[in-house]
Amino acid sequence: MKIISGGLDDPLVHSLLEHHVRTARSETAVGSAHALDLDGLKSADMKFWSAWEGDTLLGVGALKQLSQSHGEIKSMHTAQANRRAGVGTAMLRHIIESAHGMGLTRLSLETGSWAYFHPARALYRSHGFVECPPFADYVTDPNSIFMTLEL
Repeated sequence: MKIISGGLDDPLVHSLLEHHVRTARSETAVGSAHALDLDGLKSADMKFWSAWEGDTLLGVGALKQLSQSHGEIKSMHTAQANRRAGVGTAMLRHIIESAHGMGLTRLSLETGSWAYFHPARALYRSHGFVECPPFADYVTDPNSIFMTLEL
């Protein structure tokens, strides 16, 4: 597996991101889905990575810089055919290492509270993330779980 910076111009990445946004919105109450679309991921405060095995796209992940010390994990998604193969773990470790290299001291994320999001929450917990109050522009929402990790 090779994780590369970028990929937002690749049609395979577009397709996976469209699936991610569509699925997140279908599995979450209206107004509670925070998955970014392609334009949101092209923001200047965003870093984006894609994971590949040869020509096969395995997954994606992004990091939004909220301040000089705080970042938010966004758009973590593994292609269905590659789930339970370590792609999410590799991408999460890559994002954590990148955040550390940027001088960030805290990473946070928002994920859904519904059963569909249980595997994601388990992944984050296995890497030391703990639940926390809403951060940045988020507000308390029973459909969201907020998590953080001190680096």
